[in-house]
Amino acid sequence: MRLHTRLRYAPAEVKVEKRADGTMVLRSPQALKPYARAVGDWLVYWHEHAPDRIFIAERKGDAWRRVSYRDALSDARRIGQALLNLGLDAGKPVAILSDNGVDHALLALGAMHVGIPVAPISPAYSLMSKDFAKLKQIFELLRPGLVFAAETEKFAPALAAVGAVSTPVTRLLETNPGATLELAFARLTPDTVAKILFTSGSTGNPKGVINTHRMLCANQQMLAQGWPFVEERPPVIVDWLPWNHTFGGNHNFNMVLRNGGTLYIDGGKPAPGLIDTTARNLGDISPTMYFNVPRGFDLLLPFLEADEKLRRNFFRQLDLVFYAGAALPQNLWERIERLVQAEKPGGLAMLSAWGSTETSPLAAQVHFQIERAGVIGLPVAGCELKLVPAAGKLEVRVRGPNVTPGYFHRDDLSKVAFDDEGFYCIGDAMKFADPAVPEKGLVFDGRVAEDFKLSSGTWVHVGAVRVKLIAAGNPLIQDAVITGHDRDEIGALVFLNPAAAKDVSQEEIRKKLASALTLLAKEAGSSTHPTRLLVMAEPPSIDGNEITDKGYINQRAVLERRAALVEKLHATALPDDVITYGRTS
Repeated sequence: MRLHTRLRYAPAEVKVEKRADGTMVLRSPQALKPYARAVGDWLVYWHEHAPDRIFIAERKGDAWRRVSYRDALSDARRIGQALLNLGLDAGKPVAILSDNGVDHALLALGAMHVGIPVAPISPAYSLMSKDFAKLKQIFELLRPGLVFAAETEKFAPALAAVGAVSTPVTRLLETNPGATLELAFARLTPDTVAKILFTSGSTGNPKGVINTHRMLCANQQMLAQGWPFVEERPPVIVDWLPWNHTFGGNHNFNMVLRNGGTLYIDGGKPAPGLIDTTARNLGDISPTMYFNVPRGFDLLLPFLEADEKLRRNFFRQLDLVFYAGAALPQNLWERIERLVQAEKPGGLAMLSAWGSTETSPLAAQVHFQIERAGVIGLPVAGCELKLVPAAGKLEVRVRGPNVTPGYFHRDDLSKVAFDDEGFYCIGDAMKFADPAVPEKGLVFDGRVAEDFKLSSGTWVHVGAVRVKLIAAGNPLIQDAVITGHDRDEIGALVFLNPAAAKDVSQEEIRKKLASALTLLAKEAGSSTHPTRLLVMAEPPSIDGNEITDKGYINQRAVLERRAALVEKLHATALPDDVITYGRTS
């Protein structure tokens, strides 16, 4: 896909330090330039330089509620003063339970403005959970000084479960800012905690990742040095990605704020029914940049392909399309490319990046032309990537001012998260797109902890197998968990796409899945494709930690929770509902 000629990028360059043990350390040749002291400094800057520009907006019925930079700073200062008056401080964070919204944004900015950490918590823990176990664990760890939920009636059971009462933002806005607010803002340092973002590992116990102002501000400087165009044209985005995750809450929200852009909050989500809301919003607003996860593109593309008016409005101002969070199947890439060729003859950037909650999140970024999905870029300025040989792969570790100092009130987890050189051990694997030309970037190579060996001793690279299976079963397979540890063959537990499977008979589903297996079986090597599938009747469980609210599958949690189904899938005498290539009934 051709790069948009109007966009300016950093050169595709990387320094590679090679060590005797096979370890490599990758660095950008760019030095990291000075960055802001605190998130609030961005808001003050744009209040002074573009006060009437719309900062944030959300749909209310048929109209948009728009808030300018002038009003955003005024409201944030009022809220910050009110929180100080209530006795909140660095040890008494603000907990936000509800989805993205203008009030959510103003409350978060107000808290960070005066040095009070904000903890946006996945709404799924309140609305999709039956036992509120994760929410209770978070509240026990966090002990918040104030709780906010935009729709108190909807969140009432969750609030009752943790013994909390929601405080309306309208009440906080009644306060006039004073000297204590100015003093608190002046006392902020780069090491002040801005946010606590919760992420769950395979155990299902939420961990609070400390996000300092240094991390967030350094990370946006890193982003801008790779993509100078964000400073040249204030970004306009229509975005659903949840702020309790680092992709939406740090990468996208902070990119807009740091560069004086406008964020239109998309109340839709990549789910049947809710994706219609996204299409409606994109019919109203023409973004300059569009961000999504692969599942989001999968559900949005049929709308763009079928609706010419929507398609033209979507592409009218668009400079780039960005995916992250999971590998983008090549068939989705090609469908996007076909639309771009028809609607954007001048070219459009298709970009990606890589990082985690602990890296705030940007650690590697694509700032050069790529021809297919999978490339995640090169290390950003000021951030080092260490590639360590492990289990036939290169395990990647991260060091830089964008990396967390540790986990909130969990020194035990913090100590084991870093190696002896201070690199954060993220658990992902990387490889070069072209080992002879490292400037062509790195390719995500799966999770080191997820890969396994067959009984033959051959390694199975789970991430690659999963992407191939989803592509072969498109659009029927929404997601899959790969099985086969210490077994003779690879298998998969398959979750169907509800929309694609809605009007399809069970017999036809079996035939299509068997055909997908046959297609994959034509590839050489038993370690590259599954030979048997089992369709899951029960969707992934949020309480069982099988899935996040962004739709990411936790491979290990699914395997542990559905161990009996894995045994069934790999039984010597195949049960009737196990699908293999060549067997449809």
